[in-house]
Amino acid sequence: MPDPPGGQCPQVSAAPILTPAPGGPAERLAESRMQGRHPALVFLAALLLGFAVVAVVSIAVGALVTDVIVKSNGIGSADESVVRDLVDQRTGTLTDISSVGSTVGSVVLVVIAVLVALWFCHKRQWRMAAFAAFLPPVESGLYRLTSLADPRQRPDVLRLDDLPVDASYPSGHAGASVAVYVGLVLLLASQIVNPAIRALVWILAIAIPVFVAMSRIYRGMHHPIDVAAGFLIGIATIAIVAFACRAAGAADLNRKIYWDTEPNR
Repeated sequence: MPDPPGGQCPQVSAAPILTPAPGGPAERLAESRMQGRHPALVFLAALLLGFAVVAVVSIAVGALVTDVIVKSNGIGSADESVVRDLVDQRTGTLTDISSVGSTVGSVVLVVIAVLVALWFCHKRQWRMAAFAAFLPPVESGLYRLTSLADPRQRPDVLRLDDLPVDASYPSGHAGASVAVYVGLVLLLASQIVNPAIRALVWILAIAIPVFVAMSRIYRGMHHPIDVAAGFLIGIATIAIVAFACRAAGAADLNRKIYWDTEPNR
């Protein structure tokens, strides 16, 4: 059976983030042992592969941070002092605002991701739906694995949320905010024609995770290093899900070529 021609990935999505690059890793995965497989199967395989690689790296980096970096050269003390400074500024109004920030970084973003996924399902744009739907669970999985493998005590202040005290690193709220809000803007921004509106959407996508992160520090739930790690996990989540969607897109074309050239299979 002749190899399907490379570099002929379908342009089926208006979102550049989901378009596989000719000869890129997503296309190579789809053309290797996944040849002729259903795009959904390729998506899951790529998702699991990306998740496994990032989880190992995240846990290794987390061990370095929690066991070495925060225990040396006063870094941990400086990290804690930032939290104490914010706690000293607490007021009733700021506490209410921080509660909003926490909610925006948890329940609200899940609802938004689900609604966007359902909309794309209605439009039968399956890869865009999968991208939106899988951002929250992938980020949550990375966060939970890392926090379990690399426990860190939360700041020694009056904490405003009742959560496990040894799950400070990394910040799941910060990670989820980056994954969903930035990820969805990457998905949708290319469809916004007005430059001013596109710029405003990007400003919001960046500002919301910062707001969530500051709220979590203010509430005594995380140190600055924890939310920074959360941001990185959010970025990694976007990369994992985008890679899986790109592999599925490449597989879609390759599968059609495969069956066209092997009609008796």
